[in-house]
Amino acid sequence: MRKISFSPPDITESEINEVIKVLKSGWITTGPRVKLLERRLAAYIDTGNTEVDVGLEPERWSNRVVCLNSATAAEELNLRIFGIKDEDEVIVPAYTYTASASAAIHCGAKVVFVDIQKDGDTVSHAPEMDYEKLENAITEKTKAIICVDFGGIICDYEKVFRIAEKKKYLFKSLKSDGTALSDLNAKVQNAIGRAAVIADSAHGLGASRIINGERLYCGSIADFTSFSFHAVKNFTTAEGGASTWKKLNGVDDAEIYKFYQLLSLHGQNKDAYAKNEAGAWEYDVIGPWYKCNMTDVAAAMGLRQLDRYLEMLERRAVIINQYDETCDRLGINHLVHHSEDRDSSNHLYLIRIPGIGAVIRNEIIERLGRLGIATNVHYKPLPMMTAYKSKSVDIESYPNNYDYYKNSITLPLHTLLSDEDVDYICEMLSEVIKDYM
Repeated sequence: MRKISFSPPDITESEINEVIKVLKSGWITTGPRVKLLERRLAAYIDTGNTEVDVGLEPERWSNRVVCLNSATAAEELNLRIFGIKDEDEVIVPAYTYTASASAAIHCGAKVVFVDIQKDGDTVSHAPEMDYEKLENAITEKTKAIICVDFGGIICDYEKVFRIAEKKKYLFKSLKSDGTALSDLNAKVQNAIGRAAVIADSAHGLGASRIINGERLYCGSIADFTSFSFHAVKNFTTAEGGASTWKKLNGVDDAEIYKFYQLLSLHGQNKDAYAKNEAGAWEYDVIGPWYKCNMTDVAAAMGLRQLDRYLEMLERRAVIINQYDETCDRLGINHLVHHSEDRDSSNHLYLIRIPGIGAVIRNEIIERLGRLGIATNVHYKPLPMMTAYKSKSVDIESYPNNYDYYKNSITLPLHTLLSDEDVDYICEMLSEVIKDYM
């Protein structure tokens, strides 16, 4: 019997050696490697190419991506740059991880959950929001719509933008209170002029979608995007994440970038690397803000991960193809990661077994576990969680969420799986499932 982990990190000597270099350099917190990773990620998001020489045109790739210590911090700072305040409403799909909602709550906003489409998107089968319900949920208090690129599959932003534009007559831009951050918030809200479309793309680095005949990569589609580089993600810095945003008319990217830096480092207008210059000790604190910067140790891992990232995505696609063949043969529903207009980052492989409920689903998970195959469930809907039940949220109000969840299982999908491992998973899944179908 094999022992197959669900999602271990793919770390090679390349990452290890780069981390050793940082540890020996004498500079381990935010510094040159973080800035280099930001520029390389900006180039990748723009081009789909991980080998762009960002030193040739550094100004082109600067001030476009901010690396932070988590995707949750990235989403929260996205909301704070936009100016989400107390009493604002932020719409969130009920089928997601808690960070999609908690970041808005941290800003003082009221989260408004929306049910997903019955059985998910008609093409990808991913648990996308019901767009009619989304439109109905927008009020004059709505300031942002959180979209989730589930499993690495980019959701239908064209529909979301059309809805946000249709309802923009309800949107009232923030008036500045005279502070520097509030001035920026007012400029950003006026530039967008409607509820912000904000991507929780924790799973989505490298995913793309063809929109108006052009292939756009995740991070260049929504108004603001957050990525996760957690240990279980395709691309990891152990813990970490990043924010990025679309160019806004009348707002300088450098000004936006500066405020991400301020918000992520106690409101301090010089980071430790800048203060390290001879005679440059003095600094100011602009606001009593947060501490969520990325370190050079983490960025060192990310730089070497990015070197191999396209190969890792290709390997994941090979595994997905084999899973697809097995599930199609067995009559099991599954995510469709690649179609005519979209390419996934291949992060999760979620299956839904027809005709069963949560009890049988859990039994199947336990049987696969006894066979050495670790599986998971993505996700238990937020209205079922204690933190959200206490806010008078009831899963019965989101029936499509529960129906989607009750028969879902996520199979192992990572680049440390051998061909033999994948064969074994498919064989054991076939053996177990035949007892329930």
